[in-house]
Amino acid sequence: VSSASKGISPRLFRLFDFWLLTGLQKSFISNIMKLQVLSLFLPFTAAQTKIPLYKRSNEDLVLAHIQREREGALEQQEESSNLRRSLQESEIIKDYANAQYFGAISIGNPPQSFQVIFDTGSSNLWVPKVGCVHCGNPLFGRKHKYNHDKSTSYVADGADFAIMYGSGSVSGFWSVDSVVLADDLVIESQRFAEVADAGGLGMAYTFGKFDGILGLGFTSISIDNTPTVFENAISQNVIDQPIFAFFLGDNGPGELTFGGYDVTKFEGDLKSVKLDKATYWQILVDGVNAGSYQAEGPITAIVDSGTSLITGPKAEVAKLAKAVGATGNFMGEYTINCSKIPQMPDIVFTIDGTDYTLPGAATVIQSQGTCLFAFMGIDFPPPGPQWILGDVFMREYYTVFNYVDQTVAFAKAKRSAETQEE
Repeated sequence: VSSASKGISPRLFRLFDFWLLTGLQKSFISNIMKLQVLSLFLPFTAAQTKIPLYKRSNEDLVLAHIQREREGALEQQEESSNLRRSLQESEIIKDYANAQYFGAISIGNPPQSFQVIFDTGSSNLWVPKVGCVHCGNPLFGRKHKYNHDKSTSYVADGADFAIMYGSGSVSGFWSVDSVVLADDLVIESQRFAEVADAGGLGMAYTFGKFDGILGLGFTSISIDNTPTVFENAISQNVIDQPIFAFFLGDNGPGELTFGGYDVTKFEGDLKSVKLDKATYWQILVDGVNAGSYQAEGPITAIVDSGTSLITGPKAEVAKLAKAVGATGNFMGEYTINCSKIPQMPDIVFTIDGTDYTLPGAATVIQSQGTCLFAFMGIDFPPPGPQWILGDVFMREYYTVFNYVDQTVAFAKAKRSAETQEE
């Protein structure tokens, strides 16, 4: 992400669902590199903290798609204008309109609870403050709001916090307080933002089921280089190992594990992939193929828990969609005749020599007779990533993020583990 108030120029661009993001990229944080490099494949006996992740319904996502189509060309023109302006000002930030997974944290003492999106594509923690405007309303989209006057562990910071979205700004100020994950993982003196005006997120935030964002990217893309929650968890020795792992539920809750990973959630062996850049969780993809479609790498891709779809270059996604039988609209989104889903070919991403297969049916979000093809075309300016592997990919593959080794690892997710927990 980038800070408009600091006049930072962009080095990387990304899509969060159907909006673009630019971000400042620097070198990987030096204090973390001083830690001993640890193996990714750590014993399952390591102490772990697990947070349930709850999934937004497919119906909500499809209805959002239909609504965007109804808004038509006028919205497209407005978005295009905002995009051009924001690219020049280095101020395009994520809109979480399609974000699917959220879980609980608490801030302060006594604890104040919040539902947040755990986002590997950003690096700051923010929640709305008491008195926040454009932060839901009592009838719908009600938000939990932080009140620092009720926290005995609150420490004033007061520096301005501002992010400029294409549709407006999200602003507030920095504060410091304790943050608790899953009731027992306590991070002391965490700097985070109290948001006073969330207008820049628009109706996506007003109607969303989340209160704030907890970024799990690297500190190098954090506003003001503020240490992330996970970096502080490492430096304060509140987790055994510098890793976290996602199991994204489909028909049931998912799970985010800190300090280890859960071998009951995947099949076979984890296969580790070295990051191409330790900014976002960026890797190189050898190729993508589906039916008659084939793209050869190396292709840059970000593994992003905060993006629901998979995105790629417009021209490539158009060819991919044609190969699987999907048709597009002017926004770069695609639908497919629901009756044709059984005939869809698999889509295969080859990463570090290993094929990761997405069955055709797993690339469709279906509700109320509409079948949304879960790929979207977007062109990122260089040196931005070419593809984003969002929740559609991560639902199929258990994903482990190693902060110190700078790797991600994948293994086939066990859907039976999800079923047993329901």
